[in-house]
Amino acid sequence: MITIQELLYNRGLEKNVKVKLVRHKDGRQNLYDLYKNHRSEFLIYQSSQSKDVFKDVDYIVSFIGEEGVFARFIGVYKITDREKFAEDCYHYEMIEVPEQYDDLKERVIIRWSNAISWHQWIKNEMEVIEIKPGLHYKQFTDYFDFILSFSELKEIVTNQYSDWKKVLSITKGVYLINDTQTGKLYVGSAYGENGIWGRWSAYVLTNGHGNNKMLKELLDSDPLHGNHFQFSILMLLPKTITADEAIKKERLFKNKLGTNSFGLNNN
Repeated sequence: MITIQELLYNRGLEKNVKVKLVRHKDGRQNLYDLYKNHRSEFLIYQSSQSKDVFKDVDYIVSFIGEEGVFARFIGVYKITDREKFAEDCYHYEMIEVPEQYDDLKERVIIRWSNAISWHQWIKNEMEVIEIKPGLHYKQFTDYFDFILSFSELKEIVTNQYSDWKKVLSITKGVYLINDTQTGKLYVGSAYGENGIWGRWSAYVLTNGHGNNKMLKELLDSDPLHGNHFQFSILMLLPKTITADEAIKKERLFKNKLGTNSFGLNNN
């Protein structure tokens, strides 16, 4: 199970701030239409409350309620100020936090726990039911038909796209990382239980280096250098291959491409 908390924390949401999840639903009007076509009016709707529900809150994670107990993610907002105009009128100044969450907006559908309460602290975990493909989503077609940028790989792994996860989890192989800034290459092999999916997930979790010595040195000097990496598959390996046999195939491609002498391999 993936939770909305996992997705947000993986995108950089701080764990030591006060955050509320907010599910907007109003039988009097179509809030999704208001959000899509009349954004300024929606923001006023969100920022004005009859009770002080966002007191001492640093961020809200905003959703629009859908059928039943489902809700669609529409953004993260930082609360910068709070005013009380009357006993039943509170206004909160909010700034949207866009960059790291843009690829999730309008795409993530969650199951809203405890449907009675429309605002809840982030500690209440909510299951992600569906992540709809984004505009730039690259669908899996064939093992040798793609080159993934690191940002594309992060989206695929973080969102657990089923078509990619299914085929890469059962596949062992030799893969290539191309540093597009320098033109240097890295050859690796994936022969563990979760195949290429498991190995490439390690690159995502480590911001691009996958615990490889030379890649780690690059990222130590420039934490954003992983954005220059491209991932592709050179060769598929049998499911029954041993580690020694996989490393032998890996070494063959290292020799063919000269990645020990001129690239990013050091063994």
